[in-house]
Amino acid sequence: MSGFELVALIIGLAAGVAYVNAKVLRLPSAIGMMAMGLLGSFVVVGLNRLGVVSSDWVEGLIARVDFGNVLMHELLGLMLFAGALHIDLAELSANKWSVAALALGGTLISTVLVGAGTYGLMFLLGPGISWGDALLFGALISPTDPIAVLGILKSAKVPSELSLQIGGESLFNDGVGVVLFLIIAAASNGANLGAGQVAALFAREALGGGLFGFLVGYLGFRLLRSIDDYSVEVLITLAMVVGGYATAERLHVSAPIAAVVAGLVTGNQGRRLAMSDQTREHVDMFWRLIDEILNAVLFLMLGFEATRLRWNSPHVVLAAVLVVPVVLLSRFLSVAAPVATLRLGRGFAPHAVKILTWGGLRGGISVALALSLPQSEAHDLTVLLTYSVVAFSVLVQGLSLSRLLRHLGQGDRSATTAPAVPGS
Repeated sequence: MSGFELVALIIGLAAGVAYVNAKVLRLPSAIGMMAMGLLGSFVVVGLNRLGVVSSDWVEGLIARVDFGNVLMHELLGLMLFAGALHIDLAELSANKWSVAALALGGTLISTVLVGAGTYGLMFLLGPGISWGDALLFGALISPTDPIAVLGILKSAKVPSELSLQIGGESLFNDGVGVVLFLIIAAASNGANLGAGQVAALFAREALGGGLFGFLVGYLGFRLLRSIDDYSVEVLITLAMVVGGYATAERLHVSAPIAAVVAGLVTGNQGRRLAMSDQTREHVDMFWRLIDEILNAVLFLMLGFEATRLRWNSPHVVLAAVLVVPVVLLSRFLSVAAPVATLRLGRGFAPHAVKILTWGGLRGGISVALALSLPQSEAHDLTVLLTYSVVAFSVLVQGLSLSRLLRHLGQGDRSATTAPAVPGS
């Protein structure tokens, strides 16, 4: 199969996923695309088990694509930029302490708790995994998906402050999670990092990435403000992400955080002060389409990767089931601690911990990080655990979150994510 044929296959499958959601399920686009992409991955696994899809063909496909490199260095920035475009900086500033505590403190706590829980779980089930691999899984599964969460919150019409807290945390914990993932990966690969070096590396990655992202966003803003041609302006936003991400990696600062900050600058200053209504509409449509395509593609790629995993061992299957409550409990504790502390100085919406826990949907970022790990036995186990958690997150948490919000009195009872009747 040539490279062009491979791209044609993946885009064709993604189009089929989008069609089924639009025609039959009628779910919020982000959730629908993720759910259908995940179900499509189940089909790929099933076809492989039935012998319809050759495992040798899948192995060759995976080797040809180099999923990890494509996801980490080519697609991740696009997803993060798309998620940042629609965050209101004024509202974010008003909730900066709650968002910062949840994104930074919550992600750190979750990484440690998930890592410890996974290490203990695999130790009991045997064979165990190393602390480094357990913490890597904790780092990659702790970030939540901002696009999926914001899509549900919008359809459920929740209060704006709660929506901002959840969406802002989801957006920034992506960048924090990626930085933690890279630091843990460096330590696991033999880098001798002391506490001071870890702190310095984190500061350089996070602060350097934020500063560089602001510079890229400001340069893009000046360019966007100087013209009024929507086709050129859409191209400028794309160049900001692709060129900015590549340059940030060369400078050894956090490219994911740079993409988030550039997206915030573009989504606020750029959209309000530098774009006409026509340009704003086209930019929004372009990046929404990019995000939905990438989510579908990511989950289909996960399905191809899952066909080569070993599901036959009972302890591995049991681990894939039991890791879900481990992640949920870790999420609950990592959210409860910052919320309990911050409630001393500011108010939170009722049932905030419950909503933040169940609304912590895992999606494309976790998949991208899992697939970026080098091939090894730990890689296969990590991808399998990620597959299990993401499947539960999308198909159970995502499809029931609106119902939970209405039950807790935090959503419009007339809003629903249930499939609409065709023609209605």
